[in-house]
Amino acid sequence: MASTRIITLVVASALFMENLDGTVIATSLPAIALDLHVDPIILKLAFTAYLVALAIFIPVSGWCADRFGALTVFRAAIAVFIASSIGCAMADSLPTLVAARFFQGMGGAMMVPVGRLIILRVVKKSELLNAMAWLTIPALVAPVIGPPLGGFITTYVAWQWIFWLNVPIGLVGIVIASYVIPQIKADVLPPLDIAGFLMSGLGLSALIFGFTLVGREVLPGWAVLAMIGGGGGLLVLYVAHARRCPHPILDLALLRVPTFAMSVGAGFLFRIGIGAIPFLLPLMLQLGFGLTPFASGMLTFAAAAGALTMKFTAAPILRHLGFRHVLVFNTLISAGFLGAIALFDAQTPHLVILAVLLAGGFFRSLQFTSLNALAYADIEPVVMSRATSFAAAAQQLSLSLGVAFAAMVLEVSQALRGSTDLVTSDFAAGFVAVAIVSSIPCLLFMRLAPDAGAEVSGHRRAHTSTD
Repeated sequence: MASTRIITLVVASALFMENLDGTVIATSLPAIALDLHVDPIILKLAFTAYLVALAIFIPVSGWCADRFGALTVFRAAIAVFIASSIGCAMADSLPTLVAARFFQGMGGAMMVPVGRLIILRVVKKSELLNAMAWLTIPALVAPVIGPPLGGFITTYVAWQWIFWLNVPIGLVGIVIASYVIPQIKADVLPPLDIAGFLMSGLGLSALIFGFTLVGREVLPGWAVLAMIGGGGGLLVLYVAHARRCPHPILDLALLRVPTFAMSVGAGFLFRIGIGAIPFLLPLMLQLGFGLTPFASGMLTFAAAAGALTMKFTAAPILRHLGFRHVLVFNTLISAGFLGAIALFDAQTPHLVILAVLLAGGFFRSLQFTSLNALAYADIEPVVMSRATSFAAAAQQLSLSLGVAFAAMVLEVSQALRGSTDLVTSDFAAGFVAVAIVSSIPCLLFMRLAPDAGAEVSGHRRAHTSTD
């Protein structure tokens, strides 16, 4: 079998493709809206459709990997992602683009969590933190080159070509994966929770799409309320079902593990705020400040560059300070840099914007690395696939709610001004709102034990209960 580092980098190529796709489409939103003759805010549906598909199909990804083999599912997921990317490139209306993005999400739902599961199965716990850092390096390179690349293509070629980029990357990934990734299957396979899959999938999709459509005239108001109410009702039914089912699709019993519950629960709130950035920032720079997609991309890449820099320092920071101190203080720092974006205007020097985005990306990336490592610190190998699916589904759900929340703030700000045009003050209100949401988890992280996740972080200095 190939070395764990080679396997990690191959899996990371899938993350690279997914992140490249997400960052280039964010930069191209205004151009896509103009070409499809739709309001830029309504393009939140293109974001949401992808994230909803992730939330629906991620929970079943672990079971599929255990049943059909991790390599088989991984390759098939990349193929689906490639095919749906071609569909996005050929879309000529909002409904076709949203549908193609949904199928893209189906591929991503199997590709990324199964890839992460492969890493968790072949890497020792003592090496997990370094493996996670290696796993995310190519995924962080994509956001660095994605905004300027997407902006260049949109400005000087056509936005459709941003999706064609996935085709050669995905084909190379399939070929290399076939040679280096082992075919991992579970020794004992529980039955698939079909009822739970339907309840959770339909509930999540109805709830998220319902919130996304609030304030828009896509559907009548009663239909939107019915979607929200029906989705919430199905999720309540799922909670009752999961307590009775011996092998639920989303194992709520995992929340009894303190470190996992903290990573998923508090991390959910943090990601709601952070999930709004790819939606808000390019729109603000292009529609609020009047920049071209290329100029916008040359600024927004700074956040990813800061995140990439952090990956080389995450391990020593966590080893020295431990999860508790890092998560408590870094939450406030990250939220502060997010709120600072609200102070930008068209006259703000680009060097100042670059500096704030670079520093903010550094601290947000430290937060994500800490949350991801903490989630699996105390999870037993026998339930690792279920934990991976649960955590990934929660992450995507929070990101989709972040887009919906940011769009709602923009619409409320527009309504208060009595205008349908987007101006700089609308985006300032949006960044203040998401910064407040991202700061709330600080209160929850204070409840972590001083030595929480010490086996992963290596932070073993003695603490008292009052530390």
